[in-house]
Amino acid sequence: MPRTVSDGGEDFDGDVSSQTGSHRHTDSNSTHHHHGYKVGFPPARGLFAEFADGVKETFFADDPLREYKDQSRSKKLWLSLVHLFPVLDWARSYKFSMFKGDFIAGLTIASLCIPQDIGYAKLAFLPAHVGLDSSFVPPLVYAMMGSSRDIAIGPVAVVSLLLGTLLQEEIDPVKSPYEYSRLAFTATFFAGITQAMLGFFRLGFIIEFLSHAAIIGFMAGAAVTIALQQLKGFLGIKKFTKKSDIISVMESVWGNVHHGWNYQTILIGASFLAFLLTTKYIAKKNKKLFWVSAIAPLISVVISTFCVYITRADKQGVAIVKDIKQGINPPSFHLIYWSGPYLAKGFRIGVVAGMVALTEAIAIGRTFAAMKDYQIDGNKEMVALGTMNIVGSMTSCYVATGSFSRSAVNYMAGCKTAVSNVVMAIVVMLTLLLITPLFKYTPNAILASIIINAAVSLVDYETAYLIWKVDKMDFVALLGAFFGVVLASVEYGLLIAVAISLGKILLQVTRPRTALLGNLPRTTIYRNVEQYPEAAKVPGVMIVRVDSAIYFTNSNYVKERILRWLRDEEDQQQEQKLSKTEFLIVELSPVTDIDTSGIHALEELLKALEKRKIQLILANPGPAVIQKLRSAKFTELIGDDKIFLSVGDAVKKFAPKSALNV
Repeated sequence: MPRTVSDGGEDFDGDVSSQTGSHRHTDSNSTHHHHGYKVGFPPARGLFAEFADGVKETFFADDPLREYKDQSRSKKLWLSLVHLFPVLDWARSYKFSMFKGDFIAGLTIASLCIPQDIGYAKLAFLPAHVGLDSSFVPPLVYAMMGSSRDIAIGPVAVVSLLLGTLLQEEIDPVKSPYEYSRLAFTATFFAGITQAMLGFFRLGFIIEFLSHAAIIGFMAGAAVTIALQQLKGFLGIKKFTKKSDIISVMESVWGNVHHGWNYQTILIGASFLAFLLTTKYIAKKNKKLFWVSAIAPLISVVISTFCVYITRADKQGVAIVKDIKQGINPPSFHLIYWSGPYLAKGFRIGVVAGMVALTEAIAIGRTFAAMKDYQIDGNKEMVALGTMNIVGSMTSCYVATGSFSRSAVNYMAGCKTAVSNVVMAIVVMLTLLLITPLFKYTPNAILASIIINAAVSLVDYETAYLIWKVDKMDFVALLGAFFGVVLASVEYGLLIAVAISLGKILLQVTRPRTALLGNLPRTTIYRNVEQYPEAAKVPGVMIVRVDSAIYFTNSNYVKERILRWLRDEEDQQQEQKLSKTEFLIVELSPVTDIDTSGIHALEELLKALEKRKIQLILANPGPAVIQKLRSAKFTELIGDDKIFLSVGDAVKKFAPKSALNV
């Protein structure tokens, strides 16, 4: 038999002498631990020190002030400037060789974003030039303040959809477009304020409440909704529902079959959608050809515009973009509602849109940072995105964030730094200045195909399948978010996603796992009997492990659950005529913390056990737990000799016979 080292620190051998020896040693030793170790108490700390520590871990977990230590005053000033504007840091080491990659990437994402922006602006019921404006100012601001090298900034589908649905509940974009765009800028301003404040007050952990699974479900639902919304342009329907849920959209679509569908429009839309999806398929199969799918939208816009112009199809009822206002962003500071009823509405919509935009941007930033192996600071990102939207709201842009499709193209095209965003912004500026009149005859159907094509990539069915295989509860969150968006609206989908994510946490907090432990043969290791069926129960001793902190939310459940384990055990003992339980050992290793309700529950458990003449023993309480138990005088109540370093020690002391036949 192999020699095993026991928890007790002695070598166990197969021969009896060493075991009886160790047993005698236990008896002769007056301390209750045969190797003299007692459970340690952490050194007492002042109230202020504990509070300061808590604040640091909650808000400054990434230790942001580390680089400021022992620096001169001027260096500190420079460092804080660099912290606000990372551009000061990377611009110094920027080489011309990097510019080639950035330049090509910038041109590629510009060619992709120009047609997308016009489409996304339509999705948000805003004039087309606002979409282009939002790809000019925000990327420039982000390039100075952001810390992600790969993210491509601009309007995105999900946020455009969200804004469109929320804003048109307040103001009709067709009847009063001027007031509508004013409300849009107000919402953008407050979205920026929300983002910057979350970053400034280091509350970044709030968006962690949207779990990964919920986000995937939400995105997929948004993709379906976006694609459905595009059927208006794709089928050339004039009268279309204002709602975004699948039922009202389908009614609109099929109600207009006979006289509402425009067949030239459908021909244009379908043929170019097929072209776009083919290029996407090619790019997926051969990663080197990613640029094919990136420039496909621009090519299809050019060709379709040309065709419509030659055939004058707009006379046959093919809807076209008409005029896009020429010139760069007009200031819009005076358009923001600073008072009146729309201030509060703009604020509410802005907070929601800002949160969603933030979640998307941070997720994208983290994904690409992980691929290229650099760090991004979530709170710094939030301040950058917030500032960019605040500036954007004053230069007639609507909420911009990181776009997943364009960031992927940016990454593949070999961008090195945020300069690719600057290149893109310059190309968009030239477009606004010089070539917007050329978009006059662009059919709406082509924009619809481009957006449907972009929406397809928001559905991540592979990850969804993986989530189903790994964690069914996560999958429920995914489905909840998905159906919430598709059947009700984007905001309901969000609410459901957050509610389910929170519900999952609450479930884990209120119903922690508990486990019965048994002894692994020939060791002093005690493990979960479900995981190790060969682990033997110790006669007369019941060992229970509680697998989470004990708080007011679960203290009662933990107590009841332990008593239920005991009841089940007693039933078994009566059936099989085994020796009665005399000791209950509670293994506290996983219990990170306990509060007053938890201690109260332990006291009740102690009383209930005393009635049954069973002794309560605690094994391996952590620093926070033992400190609180001592402050609550629970250690005196139970007796210091009932608190052990490990389950093995406790069994040795109270059930020496069973420790013998280990």
